[in-house]
Amino acid sequence: MSRKRVLITGAAGFLGSHLCDRFVKDGFHVIGMDNLITGRLSNIEHLFPNEHFEFYHQDVSQFIHVPGKLDYILHFASPASPIDYLKIPIQTLKVGSLGIHNCLGLARVKKARVLIASTSEVYGDPEVHPQTEDYWGNVNPIGPRGVYDEAKRFQEAMTMAYHTYHGLETRIVRIFNTYGPRMRLNDGRVLPAFIGQSLRGEDLTIFGDGSQTRSFCYVDDLIDGIVRLLFSDYVEPVNIGNPDEISIRDFAEEIIKLTGTTQKVIYKDLPVNDPKQRQPDISRAKSILDWSPKVKRSDGLKLTYKYFKGLSKDELFLKEHNKFDAYIK
Repeated sequence: MSRKRVLITGAAGFLGSHLCDRFVKDGFHVIGMDNLITGRLSNIEHLFPNEHFEFYHQDVSQFIHVPGKLDYILHFASPASPIDYLKIPIQTLKVGSLGIHNCLGLARVKKARVLIASTSEVYGDPEVHPQTEDYWGNVNPIGPRGVYDEAKRFQEAMTMAYHTYHGLETRIVRIFNTYGPRMRLNDGRVLPAFIGQSLRGEDLTIFGDGSQTRSFCYVDDLIDGIVRLLFSDYVEPVNIGNPDEISIRDFAEEIIKLTGTTQKVIYKDLPVNDPKQRQPDISRAKSILDWSPKVKRSDGLKLTYKYFKGLSKDELFLKEHNKFDAYIK
């Protein structure tokens, strides 16, 4: 019996690479696609010898073609950290508009089911807590974060339009803060930032007073929720995340305890439109997908810290460089 074929965009990224692993393990033929602007080949190079994995170095904002049948498309191509999307805002908007249009068009031709990676950022700085899927959000479309937030909101709208008007099989996952091995150490997100600072002997930086909250989901739990959603019959957005909410100040203390950090914590101004609260309501995922996170934060942090400790000194001290220059047009 021939294997089902799945296209994963953003395949060399943090989440995309874990999805590639999962679908190869589950017996699929996996086609990974990535322009490598934020993804890294090192995340997927272990799959290259596998005859059931192939890789296309391509920007999904350009026309995409994949020969042969496709059964599923998972669209995970997008800058996802503030450092990235603030440096390449236009490309972030393009991948959330032209990129999703290309993926949906390909899915229509191939008669494939599409799952898109949306985000808790569609809720903006929420006035409803915890965030449920029927909350429309509080987003500043012209603020610095708007390029990412609105790209994802447009992506959801375009996906539902293809479902409604073309009868395309679509799924939408709203991803909350996720962590684990293969995160980029210097991508600006709070968890790798804290661990990176601790490993380099730097002070831990909290933006704002530290009272803002986040909810961290270990990557294995997230991937399981995504797979369950893909194979479900549910077409409206589903939150996937861990509802165990913690303040950034308390989270910094957890990292200090984990890493044995002796440096002090310093405070800087909160970035514009940074959300004050972030906690998913996962009632829909529980009832429809029979999903809830299994990995405790203490256990997931140990695994993540072990991964970061294994990085070379060059990787540990790597700062963001000019790799974006070719994309700034």
